[in-house]
Amino acid sequence: MTEFELKLEVPADCAEAVEAAVRNGPVVRQRLLARYFDTPDRALAAQGVVVRLRKEGAQWVQTAKAPGSRPLERLEHNVDLAGRATPLLDLARHHGTPVAERIQRALKLKPAQAFPPLELVYQTDITRLSRIISAGEASVEIAWDTGRISAKTPEGRRALPVRELELELKQGSPANAVELARFWCQAHGLWLSSVSKSMKGQRLADAQPFGAAVAAQAPRFGRRASGRTMAAAVLASCLDQVLANASDVAGGCNDAEHIHQLRVGLRRLRTALRELGALIEGVDSAWEAPIVALFRALGLHRDRDYLLHSVQGQLTASGGPPLDWSAALTELPDPAAAVRAPAFQEALIGLIGLVHAASADEVMQPDQSARKTVRRRLRKLHKEAVTEGRQFLQLEEAMQHRLRKRLKRLRYLAEFSRPLFARREVDAFVAALKPVQDALGMYNDELAALQAWQQLVSDDARAWFGTGWLSARRAANAQACLQACEKFAQEAKPFWD
Repeated sequence: MTEFELKLEVPADCAEAVEAAVRNGPVVRQRLLARYFDTPDRALAAQGVVVRLRKEGAQWVQTAKAPGSRPLERLEHNVDLAGRATPLLDLARHHGTPVAERIQRALKLKPAQAFPPLELVYQTDITRLSRIISAGEASVEIAWDTGRISAKTPEGRRALPVRELELELKQGSPANAVELARFWCQAHGLWLSSVSKSMKGQRLADAQPFGAAVAAQAPRFGRRASGRTMAAAVLASCLDQVLANASDVAGGCNDAEHIHQLRVGLRRLRTALRELGALIEGVDSAWEAPIVALFRALGLHRDRDYLLHSVQGQLTASGGPPLDWSAALTELPDPAAAVRAPAFQEALIGLIGLVHAASADEVMQPDQSARKTVRRRLRKLHKEAVTEGRQFLQLEEAMQHRLRKRLKRLRYLAEFSRPLFARREVDAFVAALKPVQDALGMYNDELAALQAWQQLVSDDARAWFGTGWLSARRAANAQACLQACEKFAQEAKPFWD
């Protein structure tokens, strides 16, 4: 069975209003006591596999879950167990199901090899209020979950409160569940999260408040995919990265790598919408503005970190004096609030609905629309990048920055299109892009740093050292950019012709 479920985080000050809204209709109240298991080295969690025993009222149910092929989609298999006594976990109960295959893969077992014993890692005690809502032609269960997760750690037993609203599609199209999630977010200030109770429990047991930052993964689609299929797969890949990192940032994570990977995901997502949006129906132009707003808000954090640590560190190593930044530094936007912003949540939920709608209607088209479109877009981006790169020293600063962004789009689109062309040729082209991207990246960063040091001079005369140091490097950096652009034009072989 494939499960489609949207989980919304509920802030403490909204809990009363959310519960009242859930109770605006006939509800079922259940106490859910669950025990989650894994190997001592957490082999299942590492592959996103969850195995639990849960008491639902008087009934014990054994459940196994594994990641699906699209954002927020899960493979799930449930087994009702007889008797009231607490049962023993038995992975063999899932034999012959897609989830069992994922379990065997996670545990690196051969087909006939027996499952190893698992150990209890954490437990949940949840009170659930649920009711079924008709949304269009769909049936969606909304569940208001409150309670706690507990785990035994070397430092003692730890607990974490739970306040979540889950929307699980029981029948119909995911688009209907998505529309319902949009309503609840707008009405109560909720936000989408991919951090499940099992992930929270695993982190609690490991004494880790957040998971590792999630890097981009290649989209999966066939060489003869239609344009619609390719676009949906690419958007799904982008959303996986965005949603994973956005969920932690919205939860209070200010780690630089999470913010960096979220910005990478947003940049990839913008590229996909710009270059492939014409291949899929339902793209809303209103999504662009909140995505850009979040990208820029997070960029301020990245820029501040670069100025105060990277550039200032180089200046100090070169004999430069310490600086007083107190008057120059403005307050940065809160990353969590920026992710939770209603406009961005609206865009995120809309994109998830778009991907699932496109996947549900997937058909094979023999017109090669994906290859035709990608060839055209790659050819255009490449031609513009080569032309502008050869004129780099004559370009205005804004045009130089535009070239840098164009090269990033060219790289992402090349990576997206890898399944359509010869992989070695694609990889060689992407590798040839790296030196020119690095050169333009350093040039742009140091140019921004120079502007910051020039502004600081009026408050701290010691900033003249950094102004001079950065100014002296500018011409050499620009020349390095020109050389990198010329080398790219000569050595990068177009793989699409």
